[in-house]
Amino acid sequence: MDFEIPAAQQERCARIYEETHALWGERRAVPGAEEVREDFRAAGKAGLTGLCLPAEAGGSGLGALETAQCLEAFGRGSADTGLAFAVAAHLLACAVPVRDFASEESRAALLPALASGEMIAANAMTEDEAGSDISALSVTARPVDGGYVLNGSKSWASNGPVADLVVTYAITDAKAGFLGVSAFAVPADTPGLIREPALAKTGLEGCHAGRIRFEECAVPASCLLGEEGQGAAVFQHSMAWERAALFGIYLGLMRRQLDQIVQHASRRRQFGRRIGEFQGVSHRIAAMRQRLESARLLLYRACWLLDAGQDHTAAVALSKIAVSEAAVANSLDAVHLSGAVGYLRGGAEEQLRDALPSTLFSGTTEIQRELIAKDLGL
Repeated sequence: MDFEIPAAQQERCARIYEETHALWGERRAVPGAEEVREDFRAAGKAGLTGLCLPAEAGGSGLGALETAQCLEAFGRGSADTGLAFAVAAHLLACAVPVRDFASEESRAALLPALASGEMIAANAMTEDEAGSDISALSVTARPVDGGYVLNGSKSWASNGPVADLVVTYAITDAKAGFLGVSAFAVPADTPGLIREPALAKTGLEGCHAGRIRFEECAVPASCLLGEEGQGAAVFQHSMAWERAALFGIYLGLMRRQLDQIVQHASRRRQFGRRIGEFQGVSHRIAAMRQRLESARLLLYRACWLLDAGQDHTAAVALSKIAVSEAAVANSLDAVHLSGAVGYLRGGAEEQLRDALPSTLFSGTTEIQRELIAKDLGL
């Protein structure tokens, strides 16, 4: 067991932190659609949209662990956690399944643009009555000569309103249950694919998310990811990468938050003393660090198992719970320790709003505990 991060990776993460801090370290306004596109291009130049994509496609060819460490640096450097989430979702929930399941022709056509940030991808899985339960999907893909016709609606697609490519899942055989789901990578300008405006939501405002509808949307067979009926496997594969590596952005948020709180506690004075000298304050900050360090170890282990090709399901679930719950708890502490300032828009309260959805997306905390219980044989 070696906890030392190689020098080259340390340098890469330091560069990412510096670049993202220079670009988005002071951002407060919610970016518009055109600004999001400029942000993705900038993220592409920093190498963030292609971290784990092949070098021949313009990516860095990193594994899950190194990808998570880079996203941690991104989350620490950028005040716009929503943008970091948008980039990570684009990369892990969309580009990864294209990388691993698309045809050779589709990979050649899509991966360079995905890696550079010129093309923005959206993950359209969730429906009004189906989230983690992939067997309950209502969107259908009717086989026709040369392809499929998609019909139905997805309720929550990260990057949906600004997407150029939509990775989605649909029923191709209603009688086959789990094995009747197929995955598709559909160009957003395909007739019959309708992107609805961005949803108003609490937190992660830098990530535009919205409904996507398919109305007799005809797609060629080349849009299929993997084989027909392999959609559940594609989804689980992409979720393993997302649940493991994406949450690096929250490690970065917690590190940035901890730095800010330590600085505040060292500077703010009450009753003639720095507030960090009061045990009630210092112990609370110590607990924030303990949650961060513990969550980081679980996340790194989950990514290491994923890279090693070992059984990672329970480890990823444990990591996802630890990071998301630590992010919420630390953000609540940060609001409290900041006093009235923590209640103002744009500070600790914004970090809390960005942390809250982490217990919901990529499978709720309850779903993760179900996976852990199943691993225990319960």
